[in-house]
Amino acid sequence: MSINFSDLNRGLVIELDGAPWMVMDYERHKMQQRAPVTRIKMKNLLSGTVVERTFQRYDTGFTIADIDNRATQYLYTDGEFYYFLDQETFDQYELTTEVLGESLGYLKENAHVEVVFYKGAAISVNMPNHVELEVTETPPSFRGDTAQGGNKPATLETGLRLNVPMFITPGTVIRVDTRTGAYSERVS
Repeated sequence: MSINFSDLNRGLVIELDGAPWMVMDYERHKMQQRAPVTRIKMKNLLSGTVVERTFQRYDTGFTIADIDNRATQYLYTDGEFYYFLDQETFDQYELTTEVLGESLGYLKENAHVEVVFYKGAAISVNMPNHVELEVTETPPSFRGDTAQGGNKPATLETGLRLNVPMFITPGTVIRVDTRTGAYSERVS
């Protein structure tokens, strides 16, 4: 399906040069006696690179990519593959470490995520905005460590390392923002 610039919106996945690109931002400039300039900031869903491209035509056309998001549940790993169960068809998908990328730090068993397919092949995973993970290791904090709040390193149950406030102890469940990789709040 072909669309023009007026149909673009953030989050739309278009196909350029044989690859799927997600539109992150876009703008159009029109000056007198010149063709309009369309600038699109987009992310390649196969490689993860972010680029800004400029199109200088009156009739800039784009093709919508054949993307399919499927609701799945993460089951387990055998060390080589990570297995996901489709919530509608009950099919199992095997994903590799390369496909999962940074999502591995937020992925624990029985988590519900969306697997993104492009032309029938899994290319990435959409994590929820926040996940709840247990702190497994963090150094103790002592009274008077800081003049104002402060942070210390912590290791979570998935192996992810991040900075948490001084009052967090091992066994505490915290909420982590998957978009920024930062501590959000203490859950329990």
